[in-house]
Amino acid sequence: MEINGRKIGEGSPAYIIAEMSANHAGDMNRALEIIHAAKEAGADCVKIQTYTPDTITLKCDNPYFTIESGTWEKQNLYELYGKAYTPWEWQPRLMEEAKKLGIEFFSTPFDLTAVKFLEDMGVASYKIASFEVTDIPLIKAVAKTGKPIIMSVGMATKEEVDEAVKTVRDCGNDSLALLKCSSVYPAIPDDMNLRMIPKLKEMYSLPAGLSDHSMGHTAALTAVAIGADIIEKHFCISREIENPDASFSMEADEFAEMVKAIRDAERALGKPEFSLSEAEKNSRKLRKSIFVSADIKKGDVLSTENIRVVRPGAGLHPRYYEKLLGLKASRDIAFGTPFEADMAEGFSE
Repeated sequence: MEINGRKIGEGSPAYIIAEMSANHAGDMNRALEIIHAAKEAGADCVKIQTYTPDTITLKCDNPYFTIESGTWEKQNLYELYGKAYTPWEWQPRLMEEAKKLGIEFFSTPFDLTAVKFLEDMGVASYKIASFEVTDIPLIKAVAKTGKPIIMSVGMATKEEVDEAVKTVRDCGNDSLALLKCSSVYPAIPDDMNLRMIPKLKEMYSLPAGLSDHSMGHTAALTAVAIGADIIEKHFCISREIENPDASFSMEADEFAEMVKAIRDAERALGKPEFSLSEAEKNSRKLRKSIFVSADIKKGDVLSTENIRVVRPGAGLHPRYYEKLLGLKASRDIAFGTPFEADMAEGFSE
């Protein structure tokens, strides 16, 4: 698929997303700083989230609304989202700044009012979060915009992914990519199951990648090595700035290191074909060939005493060595001369 002319999928570099989420910690200037830092760190895109506590949950103290374990253990959902959300009045300004810097900008909507808001803003693409993969009305609304969708499928069963993908396609939208995701914060390697990335590509004939909540960039780099088309990482200025996402987010210098490692890995992966780099073409000159290893007079018999297979590669190919043994020299040849076909009587390649 394409986002604003940037191809995403087989044959294209991995599309790297810096997820701001709550890392602005309630400060719009810091949100702007994150956009600048993401651009400088090499991200292709910066992503935010569009919700308010009232659009994503209920203001309710029932036990259902309390998180039982993990990073946000015992926190009430409404209160947590009140700390984490990105004020909607900031978002057009953030998008404008991203456009000015030349970095893509899009968002994850969490309800239909957010979709309308983002449409009015003119975003070029959308993200569906892993927790919303079963929100079929939301997926329909996003799909009907006709814009590219990146959908995380953490926690989802095959049947749920089937339904979500079918929903998008039934709306006439074929611009979809899927992200493998371990919806735990932070994620640990044991739970990541990265081999599902190529499987998702095969099953749905779609680009696929990784929404990575683990620490470091081992998982992201591994994902690219096995075919990930997209990498998404939570991005912050500093984990010391307190907010709900800080503990599992990547700082700017770490993100830049990850981007460099991914781009290096992509270059190293190359193409599944026999080909030579310019450096290798030069190195070929140092491969072995047949050389004269002692002075030879015309008529001398060629033997292991006067010709050898050695480096460099200026002489006859080593495949002919045994064929030359026992033939007579056609002329005088000095020690250190590359052996050529016409130097042996009766020889032909």
